[in-house]
Amino acid sequence: MAPVTSPAHDSASPAGIEQHSIDWVPLSERHGKPSSVGAIWFVGSLNLTGLATGVVTLSMGASLVWTVIATVLGSLFGTFFMAFHSAQGPQLGLPQLVQSRPQFGYLGAAFTVWVFALINYVAFNTSDALLSGQALNMLTGIPNGIGYAMAAVVAAVIALFGYEWIHRLNKWLTWPFVAITAAITGAALFGGGLPDGVWDAGPFDLAPFMLVFVFVAGFQLGWAPYVSDYSRYLRPDVPVRSTFWWTYLPSAISGIWVFVLGAVVSAGAPEGADPVTALKLAADRLFSGFGTVAVVVLLVGLLSIMAINQYGGSLTMISIMDSFRPVKPTRAIRVATIGIMMVAVGTVSILVGIDQFNWFFANVVVVLAYLFIPWTAINLVDFFFVRRGQYVVKEIFNPRGIYGRWGWRGNLSYGIGLACMAPFMVITGLYVGPVAENLGGVDYSIFVGLPVSGVLYRLFARSLDLDAERRMVREEGLLAPLH
Repeated sequence: MAPVTSPAHDSASPAGIEQHSIDWVPLSERHGKPSSVGAIWFVGSLNLTGLATGVVTLSMGASLVWTVIATVLGSLFGTFFMAFHSAQGPQLGLPQLVQSRPQFGYLGAAFTVWVFALINYVAFNTSDALLSGQALNMLTGIPNGIGYAMAAVVAAVIALFGYEWIHRLNKWLTWPFVAITAAITGAALFGGGLPDGVWDAGPFDLAPFMLVFVFVAGFQLGWAPYVSDYSRYLRPDVPVRSTFWWTYLPSAISGIWVFVLGAVVSAGAPEGADPVTALKLAADRLFSGFGTVAVVVLLVGLLSIMAINQYGGSLTMISIMDSFRPVKPTRAIRVATIGIMMVAVGTVSILVGIDQFNWFFANVVVVLAYLFIPWTAINLVDFFFVRRGQYVVKEIFNPRGIYGRWGWRGNLSYGIGLACMAPFMVITGLYVGPVAENLGGVDYSIFVGLPVSGVLYRLFARSLDLDAERRMVREEGLLAPLH
């Protein structure tokens, strides 16, 4: 493929269908302001999945007060790393995962990073599928599977139109969603459904507290493999701090808001109620019928996130294929990969079922967090401390280029980091590492994987010939100095 000059795309569509996929975005097509990413990451959590995240946190064993505290800290922590990934987009003009080739190699990234990323998209979209199916079943009575299919088709159309329309949709949704979510919050807090003593903190138990912390931090880190996909059309002279803050604050604030709201909604619902039912019950306490309005609005928000997940899953599949055989980034291949995502997600959601949602979602988010914590450390250390944002774009698409087919530094750092995390992991009902067990079930793995992987990669990178690489960067002339 030809990522540096504009590749041969399908002719521009008057409907505004995006032409690019995993290729480099030419400077002539860069546009927008850092504030444009704010709407995506604010609305990104104001939906049924964001609410369900809060519902699941309260099932982890801590009181509501300690759940709220752990949620706030976990969100602030996980969003910090996610926002720095967002700042990579304007500099490189490439999808997030393609940027992993300099650390993991042309083939190595496909095996160690992109397969996990694809699992990430399928898993999160499965959760979205279960919730969208349940919401449409509640609203119309149609079977859950048909409800998901209807929602998935709408999301697929948005994903096909791509970058611009995803941005526009989230911009349009921002203020209506703020108003509706504020009303739901009022109903949940003051509608009279909370049991007596719910705000008593009770004894502090570190094990469930850390389960909530890791779960919420993992949910926010789950955006990391594709966060810069939505900033890659910004110009490269956009300061890192601008993209960082326009990602960090909207995502952290909306995340904390809806996660805490989900926990409060769950506290006022019958035990074992699914997130959609809990939401409707809480909202109906404001006035009869508002529960239906609340479900409809957060379902619309869910369609936006389903589109983002389908879009990212499509880019990941194209990236994997391109690692073995060069792929021309056409609309046809985007349509095909989006279709594959829909079928895969539909199949998995049928196997899981809404009754298993809480268990599935809780464990999926935590496992994916474990898989991406070492990658996050390696990718950020390479971008900000090793290469300082300077990459030879053409070589990223060269299977025998300077970045190699197998990046031993990234893969070795990743493997060691993940191995060091394993004894500290806690996967509810499935696995408790020996160290975590000795510590009373407390999960410290996130504080092990990040420094181990990052420090090891920094040490291994000392053998890189960065002077030669920077000469190639200057000769290519595509990237501005990091600032």
